[in-house]
Amino acid sequence: MVRDSPCKSGRSFAFIPANGCVWFIPANGCVWAKIAFLLTFVSLTLLCLSGCGRGDKDAKAQPPPEVAVVTIQSEVVAMTTELPGRTSPFAISDVRPQITGIIQARLFQEGATVKAGQPLYQIDPATYQALFDQAKAQLAYAQANVRTTRLKAERYADLVKINGVAKQDADDAAAAYGQAVALVAEDAASLESARINLGYTRITSPITGRIGTSSFTQGALVTTGQTNALTTVQTLDPIYVDIVQSTSDLLKLRRALAKGALSDAGPASTAIKLTLDDGTAYAPEGELKLTDVTVDQTTGSVTLRAVFPNPDAVLLPGMYVRAVVPQGSDPAALLAPQRGVTHDPSGKATAMIVDSEGKAQSRSIETGKMIGNRWLVTKGLNAGDRVIVEGLQNIKPGQPVHIAPPAQAETKPAPQGGAPQEP
Repeated sequence: MVRDSPCKSGRSFAFIPANGCVWFIPANGCVWAKIAFLLTFVSLTLLCLSGCGRGDKDAKAQPPPEVAVVTIQSEVVAMTTELPGRTSPFAISDVRPQITGIIQARLFQEGATVKAGQPLYQIDPATYQALFDQAKAQLAYAQANVRTTRLKAERYADLVKINGVAKQDADDAAAAYGQAVALVAEDAASLESARINLGYTRITSPITGRIGTSSFTQGALVTTGQTNALTTVQTLDPIYVDIVQSTSDLLKLRRALAKGALSDAGPASTAIKLTLDDGTAYAPEGELKLTDVTVDQTTGSVTLRAVFPNPDAVLLPGMYVRAVVPQGSDPAALLAPQRGVTHDPSGKATAMIVDSEGKAQSRSIETGKMIGNRWLVTKGLNAGDRVIVEGLQNIKPGQPVHIAPPAQAETKPAPQGGAPQEP
């Protein structure tokens, strides 16, 4: 806004900006106009200086940044480790023929579940039936011969007492009777062998389980002692899971148990959970049965064997799985929220804490496994430390902070049975 000044010696202009300050700009040498201009300039300068002072005071009066913290408390944590493993059948049987012959029929459906003793193949029994009948007839002949030789031996024994026959003849009759008895036993064994071979013409399943494909079809010739199996039967319920653990981890665990850093979890320490190859959890829990006493020289590891129920045949032989194996429990574990721990490119972990004076401080820590949504802290934190989990971007070490309630998600404890993850 521009207006005229009432100076008689000439005209001047007054400039009024938006803030209301008036600036006189003389158009000629009017003394009064110059004096008014200087007074206005000085007053505006003082006004600006006073405004800057108020700004500094306002900046100094700003409250400390607000942060959320979680107080670290020691707690009992079930320690677990995740190890690789593969499934193997609880029992496996390669079905092979015990005799030589032609397969007349296949009596099972490939891929089905068969019971122990269930017929699988029928081999032509004609030859073995004939051998059985022949052995049966020979046994009957031998049994009939025993009766006549027995009676003759008895008569000669009576006659030799009165010198009715020569002693040699009586001895020959007794020997003939003994040979007849032995021949009966021999023929009875031959009959049993023929009966067994006749039974082998029907091949049955030795175990209960899932049967695979048939390597031979109807009309094929099979022989005794052949290397190729007719088919394979595997017991899948229950099923074994062979888990591999390095000897260094095993020794570390035993030392921790010996020092008391970990305590035995009791019967629960044998309960094992599985994660399938696609990442889904296998619902039924298994039981640890044994730890192998031999170390694999090529890998430096030992094998743990667990047994899992498998009623729906979800686990198949040779399947890759991840097993969550209990390793005892830590009676005084310190768990820090994941959001309160940062790692630099070299892997070193740090956490910001609030000290007793209410100031933020940086703390170097060492972390172990990830349990749920929290890090297991092995060094650098103590019970009672307040770890900052929110507002980290607004603070620096040594700065006073105001503590606000922590986020609800960070205060919930991690599941005790959760599978740990490696950092």
